Amino acid sequence: MAVLLAGHLRYDWSKPKDPANDHLIFSKGHASPLVYAMFRAAGVIDDAELLTFRKFGSNLQGHPTPILPWVDVATGSLGQGMPIAVGMAVAAKRLWNAPFHIWTLVGDSESAEGSIWEGFDLGGHEGATNVTPIIDVNRLGQRGPTELEWDTDAYAARIEAFGWEALVVDGHDLAEVDEALSSARDAERPTAIVARTVKGKGVSFLEDKPGWHGKTLDPEQTKQALAEIGDEPSRSFETPKPPRWSPPAAVTKPLQLKAYTEPVATRKAYGDALAALCASRGNVVALDAEVSNSTHAEEVNKVAPERFFEMYIAEQKMVAAAVGMQVIGLVPFASTFAAFFTRAYDFIRMGAISQANIRLAGSHAGVSIGEDGPSQMALEDLAMMRALHGSTVLYPSDGNQTAKLVAAMADRDGIVYMRTTRANTPILYGPNEEFPIGGSRVVRGGGADDQVTVIAAGITLHESVKAADALAKNGVKVRVIDLYSVKPIDSKTLWAAVVATGGRVVVVEDHWPEGGIGEAVLAAFSGAQMKGALRWKHLAPREMPGSGKPAELLHAAGIDADCIEQAVRALI
Repeated sequence: MAVLLAGHLRYDWSKPKDPANDHLIFSKGHASPLVYAMFRAAGVIDDAELLTFRKFGSNLQGHPTPILPWVDVATGSLGQGMPIAVGMAVAAKRLWNAPFHIWTLVGDSESAEGSIWEGFDLGGHEGATNVTPIIDVNRLGQRGPTELEWDTDAYAARIEAFGWEALVVDGHDLAEVDEALSSARDAERPTAIVARTVKGKGVSFLEDKPGWHGKTLDPEQTKQALAEIGDEPSRSFETPKPPRWSPPAAVTKPLQLKAYTEPVATRKAYGDALAALCASRGNVVALDAEVSNSTHAEEVNKVAPERFFEMYIAEQKMVAAAVGMQVIGLVPFASTFAAFFTRAYDFIRMGAISQANIRLAGSHAGVSIGEDGPSQMALEDLAMMRALHGSTVLYPSDGNQTAKLVAAMADRDGIVYMRTTRANTPILYGPNEEFPIGGSRVVRGGGADDQVTVIAAGITLHESVKAADALAKNGVKVRVIDLYSVKPIDSKTLWAAVVATGGRVVVVEDHWPEGGIGEAVLAAFSGAQMKGALRWKHLAPREMPGSGKPAELLHAAGIDADCIEQAVRALI
């Protein structure tokens, strides 16, 4: 890292957002004392701040986060920095042939994570010569030896199997390291550096000794260590500046969303709207996990194929790449079956800690998908996406609403999740209607004589409308609310409806009862005061579903129109 900082990292420390800067990502985020020491050596923090490390209120947290302007992403959860760096590199090379280079320090322990090799796979497949992973092979993990210890040939063979060149070096030989860094930057094929190092090098009681992970030295140990390695005062060093460069200005054209008059699946409307966004804005990119003919992200290929990134069946890699792409100013939309985002949830969680702006679309949600069975039915996704700090969760019910919400996602900060439906659903709204995030819509009722409030979204909204229309023929007035914005939630409209209907509420959702729409609604009511009790029915799947026709599964789960009608009648 000393050699990298002094001679190879082209970075203007006074302008951390300069698009020409190189990027340095510590995939081994627990090596935070090293990255902070680099910042001290670069002169952007001083000794006093360095000594606030891990203290309450300090920006020098135990693992680095973008609270510091020179940190691109948070990487405390291992295995993520490598695919993030490669995702950034792939987009920068394909779209701009950008001159900046991405360097990432990878731990030998974290190479047990499959996502490290997903990153190597992506970089090799895409020919990413603008990213250099540096594997720190120091033999020792948190609790003892690593899997491969110092077998650098094994690391090299694995790396080369993914189409990379591996440069094996002595990590303590500065001239050898310098030559490898130069070679990697100018290489004609993706290149990684495998650096054999010794943990605690130069301090007799630390060198290659286990049991020191995360521990500090007492005053006597510190005195001895400094006597052995040399007690030098802090210094700052000049580092290379990047050449002047900016990406080409993104093309912007008027957004032309498709208008729908016939039933359409919201997943199809998502794909159409994403393609329209890509045609309108040159900074929007799409990533998909080899299901683009189902998520309909394939529509992007028709208007901007260079901005469609196929991640194959590797959801972790897809989310990591999206996080990397937003670092360099792109607006990524990543899509797969909603159920499979569970596989990448740690990457999404870390994206929130990274203050990343990524848009996720999960299709084929709930029992309503039908015959594919429970392994494909997302019944947990609303709960997990709601739980993320600062997240937005959207659940449209028709094509025109979906289109407007996709457009709104593009400029929304944080993790934004849209849940889409497999089946064609009727059109409820006109193409010119607006759907502000944080809002809701009353689709049936709204008068003073409404007797029950029914709250739903997506597939169950249409079942609720059927139930309301059937009940109306028998003189029962129902107020049906489309909760298209699950988070943030429209507490005001919901509470007004509950008060107007005497506290009688039915929530119906195609999601497990834990953490979904029902609990979101109850949370929205917390602290509110009303006369009389809240009379509440929560319809949601409660038994493990199997295969069947969508109508059969909706009825078996107790969330179809007949079940909603029965719940309303029970309340009155």
